[in-house]
Amino acid sequence: MYENVHIDLGNRSYDIIIGVDLLTQSGALIEPLLQRKKVAIITDETVAGLHLNTLLDGLASLGIEAVTLTLPVGEATKSWANIQRSVEWLLAEKIERDDLLIAFGGGVVGDLTGFAAAILRRGIRFVQIPTSLLAQVDSSVGGKTGINSRYGKNLVGAFYQPQLVMADVSILDTLTRRDYLAGYGEVAKYALLGDIKFWEWLEENAEAAADGDIERRIYAVKRSCEMKAEIVARDEQERGDRALLNLGHTFCHALEAATGYSGRLLHGEGVSIGCLLAFEVSQRLGYCAQEAPSRVRAHFQSMGMKCDLSEIPGNLPDVDGLLSLMGQDKKVRAGVIGFIMARGLGEAFLTWDIDLSILRSVLREQLEAR
Repeated sequence: MYENVHIDLGNRSYDIIIGVDLLTQSGALIEPLLQRKKVAIITDETVAGLHLNTLLDGLASLGIEAVTLTLPVGEATKSWANIQRSVEWLLAEKIERDDLLIAFGGGVVGDLTGFAAAILRRGIRFVQIPTSLLAQVDSSVGGKTGINSRYGKNLVGAFYQPQLVMADVSILDTLTRRDYLAGYGEVAKYALLGDIKFWEWLEENAEAAADGDIERRIYAVKRSCEMKAEIVARDEQERGDRALLNLGHTFCHALEAATGYSGRLLHGEGVSIGCLLAFEVSQRLGYCAQEAPSRVRAHFQSMGMKCDLSEIPGNLPDVDGLLSLMGQDKKVRAGVIGFIMARGLGEAFLTWDIDLSILRSVLREQLEAR
């Protein structure tokens, strides 16, 4: 059982294969892409312990040799030190320009490995095998690669498309509930930014998908990928429409920086909090009715997701500190922060013209409630 979503980018086009037990079929799926039967795999410690042998067996079934680098788990892995470690390892393994590199992990591994592929020998080919819901619906699709800086998240990187994305939803069974819900924050984001019908479907079906319903999981991943594919095809390098994919992310990235990219706040948790902040600010600015943020909050709470700053453990900066962190966002133009706001469910838009006093008021209220 699998579905296919095509990313139409001319000679950089590729497919996203979504289904079950794809790791066992990895040899058959990847072999047509190979110039020689050797691949390099970058993964992390958790994924290696759970799934690496299955992937290696799938590749070996077609006679494909693999070398593997295992990195630490966590957002802090997306660093200069680890990109250097990865590139030097690939060179030591004599990985050539026509060889294939596999990113086997969540968003951290996918972003870093994609960046390594983009810069090694001025670009080698790579495949994404995302192992988290968040990576399957978002970070593995669209060619954004990179690492973090002490100045902010994903500020160093490149747009570099994979040859193939393999989203094996069977793997999602090994996620903790917290990790699954973090990924679901990105799924909900797609519906909120541009598809009210998908949002209504999620209100009815997201709980069953979270509980393990395979058909619903495949549909949630497929629809999310379809929406991203449509936007990426129009705006590959985020000069216009692609910025809509950052709904909630201006807030999220600031909160991730404020928490030191630690386990205090997972990326998808920051997205869910950020989406609610975006809808709350939109309502205060008169862009949408009060029903919109109330409905988002009700659904997120029913799923057990994080909704407010009060749910982030530990200290946070004050309002000025958070705004300063937002000032490092990639949507800043001439020193002005661009925000994704909403006119309603499924109706997001980008603006550089918002009343910062309203934004400050919303942030202050949430910080005082901690």
